[in-house]
Amino acid sequence: MNDTIQTILSHVSVRKFEDKLLSQEQIQTIVKAAQAASTSSFVQAYTIVGVTDRIKKEKLAEIAGGQSYVADNGHFFVFCADLHRHELAADIEGGANISETLESTEKFMVATIDAALAAQNASVAAESMGLGICYIGGIRNNLPEVVKLLDTPNKVVPLFGLAVGYPAEKQATKPRLQFEHIYHENTYQDDSASKTQLHAYNKTISAYYHDRTNGRRADSWTEQIAKMMSKPVRMYMKDFLNKIGIPLK
Repeated sequence: MNDTIQTILSHVSVRKFEDKLLSQEQIQTIVKAAQAASTSSFVQAYTIVGVTDRIKKEKLAEIAGGQSYVADNGHFFVFCADLHRHELAADIEGGANISETLESTEKFMVATIDAALAAQNASVAAESMGLGICYIGGIRNNLPEVVKLLDTPNKVVPLFGLAVGYPAEKQATKPRLQFEHIYHENTYQDDSASKTQLHAYNKTISAYYHDRTNGRRADSWTEQIAKMMSKPVRMYMKDFLNKIGIPLK
C-alpha cells in the first residue's frame, strides 16, 4: 500500500485544532491540488473563498450551529458552485446567450460535482501534509446570510466549508459500510441482501460508539439515519437558488 492510499484510508474528521495558522505556501498548495481535480468539459465551475477575518469566521461558526472549529482552525475554505464566471465568459465573447444552459439542473449538478471533486483533492493534499480537515455542511443552514457575508454574486452557491489545521486531537477511524454493500457488479443487489449487510454494519457501528464514548453512546447506523431523515432540514434551498439566478429548469 503506498503513502497516498494510506493517507486516504486513515482519514478522520478533526474537530479540534492547534492555535496555529497555515502558511501562505500551504494554502496555495492546497488550492493548486484542488484545481488539479477533474472538471466536466473543463468548465471549472467552482470558486474557493478563504476566510481569514475572525468576525466572519465566528459568524460562520454560529450559522453552522455553534461549531467552534469553524472559527478555530488553521484556515477556513468555502467551496462554491460558480456559474457566474461563465456569464463573464459569454460577455467577453460578444454577449453569447447561455442563460438557458446556466439555469439547467444539469449545469448546477456539474458545478456541485466540480466543487466536490476539488474539495476532496484539497482534503487529501492537506492530510498528506500532516494537517487535519473537517467538512462543514452547516453553512447551508442560512445561505442568504453566507452570501451576504462573503459577498458572492448571483449564480454562485456556497456549498460547504472545509476547516483545515494542525490536529489537537484525533478520533479513531470510523468504520465505513462493507465493501459488498457499496460495490455492486453489473446490477444493483436486491434489498434482502442489503438489509442483511446493514444489520451487520449496525453491530460494528454500535461497538465503535460504545468504545469511543466509554458506553455513553451505542446507537446504530440505521437508527441515526432514520432519526435524522425524519426531520427535513434546509427545505428553503430551491427558493434560494431561484433568487440567485439558478431556477433549475
